[in-house]
Amino acid sequence: MSEYRQCVRCVFDTNDDEYIKFNKDGICNHCTDYDALAKRELFDGVIAQKKLAEVVDKLKAEGKGKKYDTILGVSGGVDSTYLAFLTKQLNLRVLLFHFDNGWNSELAVKNIENLSTKLDFDLYTYVVNWEEFRDVQLAYLEAGVIDIEAITDHSAIHATKQIAKKFNIKSAIIGYNIVTEAVLPKSWIFPKRDWRNVKDIHATHGKMKLKTFPISSIYEDFYFKYIFKLHFFSLLNYVPYIKTEVKKIISKELDWKDYGGKHYENIWTRFYQGYILPTRFNIDKRKSHLSNLICSKQITKAEAIEELKLPIYNEEQFKIDYEFVLKKLNLTEEQFQHYMKLPIKSHREYDHYMPIEKRYPFLYPVKKIFRKIVKVK
Repeated sequence: MSEYRQCVRCVFDTNDDEYIKFNKDGICNHCTDYDALAKRELFDGVIAQKKLAEVVDKLKAEGKGKKYDTILGVSGGVDSTYLAFLTKQLNLRVLLFHFDNGWNSELAVKNIENLSTKLDFDLYTYVVNWEEFRDVQLAYLEAGVIDIEAITDHSAIHATKQIAKKFNIKSAIIGYNIVTEAVLPKSWIFPKRDWRNVKDIHATHGKMKLKTFPISSIYEDFYFKYIFKLHFFSLLNYVPYIKTEVKKIISKELDWKDYGGKHYENIWTRFYQGYILPTRFNIDKRKSHLSNLICSKQITKAEAIEELKLPIYNEEQFKIDYEFVLKKLNLTEEQFQHYMKLPIKSHREYDHYMPIEKRYPFLYPVKKIFRKIVKVK
């Protein structure tokens, strides 16, 4: 085992990521990767304004003659709420949609209702079949893989595509942003779009046949990329995005209420990050969020260290959530703890996506010709 070491800049250390590396100045690869990404894709001043204007013009041009210019998924959290506010300021005609996986907190629902009403945006809710979603969640718990949240993200991406097609909208605005979400060890997650992984994990550990579960396929990916040509835009990378200031704005303008943690507007996400990750995988997700804010100069390392001294889960809230989760998943405490003690496995122990040239080497020449035809670089 290598000697313990912590990054001199952020709060990541050798206990968090077995693949972490440090340069000669003691700065970890997560920080240097952030710097490279920010230099390449973050802009400010006149350049940022120009790029934002170009995107807005493109969205309005694509929406000409239609009811909506674009769609935006909202969760009741900070990023999507501020994006909704921002698009209103940019005079975009936006269809809000919410992906409901059955785990919404009452506060999230209220936040979504407020922003839809106050901004006068239409809201479309995509509700998954709860019994099927529950079966996939339990399959992931039994599989022992780390990224249990991948199924929500995967399904939400699928839902985005289907809603875009339903309303003939060629673009979607997403909440991803570099200044708060770019720092994350790869060992903590798995590619969200990997439909092969979702299917195999459920085929191996699931108990029921999925009839309506929103899962992608190679045909769907091909259709929306090359035929329907749906485009995704991250507007938050073109505007100043200071978390504390944004919270003040949306609280004042949209009556938004804070929920206490990143993505904690969803009960399952709160439980996953606050209990399952640290208990089963020895991971404190706060380290990623705080390190990202350090890299974007929104907080200091000293402030992050003080934050990490606080309990990862409010004791009273944990008791409430623990009872709720077991009841919703229809599990006894003994059954749930059985899942928690099962061996941990890599996602790659199950079928997963591989580039076509690796899975079927003989098709590589065909892929090269196709990419030239559609001018994909």
